[in-house]
Amino acid sequence: MNIKKNDKVKMLSGKDRGKIAKVLQVLPATNKVSVEGLNLLIKHLRPRQQGEKGQRLEFPSFVAVSKLSLICPKCGKATRVGFKIVKKEGARDQKFRICRKCQEIIE
Repeated sequence: MNIKKNDKVKMLSGKDRGKIAKVLQVLPATNKVSVEGLNLLIKHLRPRQQGEKGQRLEFPSFVAVSKLSLICPKCGKATRVGFKIVKKEGARDQKFRICRKCQEIIE
């Protein structure tokens, strides 16, 4: 998956289009991501005991990965993600994510 936890992403569509936020959780099996402060849903809770007030809880819902674009930490632009394999002698090859605009490795 191109997007990982703690990455900065930009929302490409929907009511939060253009906003930038941090990834909280990733579900690779369904290609969905939870982003801090974006795609908020409201859940209404009834009072449990007499005299207690009801509540409205806001929480971020999951968003499809296709609606997000990764923000490169080096150049600060929304970019697509590429991959680069670095060969090491005597050790296993390592695969890194790279920015398609500035060609820098994304950690």
